[in-house]
Amino acid sequence: MAEAQAVEKFDCVVIGGGAAGLMCAATAGQRGRRVLVLEHTKKVGKKILMSGGGRCNFTNYEVEPRHYRSENAHFCISALRRFTPDDFLELVHKYQLPYHEKTLGQLFCDHKSRDILNLLLAECELGQVEIRTNSPVHKVEPLPAGVQARFRLTLDAGLVDCESLVVATGGLSIPTMGATGFGYDLAKQFALKVTPRQAALVPFTLKGRWLRVAQELAGVSAPVRVSCQGQSFVEAMLFTHKGLSGPAMLQISNYWSPGEAIEVDFLPGESLRYLLDEWRSSGAKAGLKTLLSRYLPGRFVAAWLDAHPELSALADKPVAQYRNTELDALVLCFQHWRCVPNGTEGYRTAEVTRGGVNTDGVSSKTFEAKSVPGLYFVGEVLDVTGWLGGYNFQWAWASGYCAGQYV
Repeated sequence: MAEAQAVEKFDCVVIGGGAAGLMCAATAGQRGRRVLVLEHTKKVGKKILMSGGGRCNFTNYEVEPRHYRSENAHFCISALRRFTPDDFLELVHKYQLPYHEKTLGQLFCDHKSRDILNLLLAECELGQVEIRTNSPVHKVEPLPAGVQARFRLTLDAGLVDCESLVVATGGLSIPTMGATGFGYDLAKQFALKVTPRQAALVPFTLKGRWLRVAQELAGVSAPVRVSCQGQSFVEAMLFTHKGLSGPAMLQISNYWSPGEAIEVDFLPGESLRYLLDEWRSSGAKAGLKTLLSRYLPGRFVAAWLDAHPELSALADKPVAQYRNTELDALVLCFQHWRCVPNGTEGYRTAEVTRGGVNTDGVSSKTFEAKSVPGLYFVGEVLDVTGWLGGYNFQWAWASGYCAGQYV
């Protein structure tokens, strides 16, 4: 008679050793729960290590629900209130990690991103959390009622039973780091809805005339205001050999859908019409390129005028001789430039995935699936996507911590 296969038992199993998963595991472990973290790649915290140029933009001084996009705009409110940036900073101070603020409240490590990963691993150690890498989950089965455990997981090493199962598998972005759609498949297996997904916080690609201009200007950066779908950001834009990048473009990509136009103002905070009227009335002798180059990179001004044949003749014409229609055309060109991106660079370079497990089926208090007792979803796998600037890490900390109170 075949011998029954041995089954390991844990109170809680967390699938995914990223920011949200490790925070949830540490929180649950320190409550006295016996916790196992399963990471299918050979290292935990890969996205933590590569984030922020290797210095990890781990949170932001100002975090509000408006900094997140979701089909349910209210879902994130509870967790963000219960675990704030100050709460995470308490951990940073506990481990005496030096950090600094960059622009717009963004907080970065002074040294390396590994400081944040080591903090999380130390917190897991305090909770006696067991972490296993190279441990893909092949199957998840619900167990019949009356059994102490709710789920059985099939791993390479055998079977694991648990009462609480946390899905912290992240999104589809940066597949070379190990990203997969496993969490979405698991949600569907248990009849939870998954909203459409799209690469977000990602550079745009262009085609045709504007791609040629972008390639000519590759490496040129300037502060802009970019707008789409009623949302605007004022940050730097960078021309690339593929199209448009930089913080401004990454931010607006979270609100863009294929086929939509974006509008760019290359002189945010200025009125080009006012400047032109001033130059015209004062009889300015300098040429338009020289005057505009006081506010914008000279290389950009020259290429931008050349890219608009109807305006290139103005470059050598005294500003005092400009007609009103010519002034209007210049304002349109520099402050209301509209283009329809060809697409984005996709999940290969996207920082996050927009969309995910529909939050209508998940408790905003516990992060437990409303229809599946014991099944939890945290972090990026959910349909909650933050802005660039530390907001997605803060969502990972907040959702992981709040779920960790209940698993």
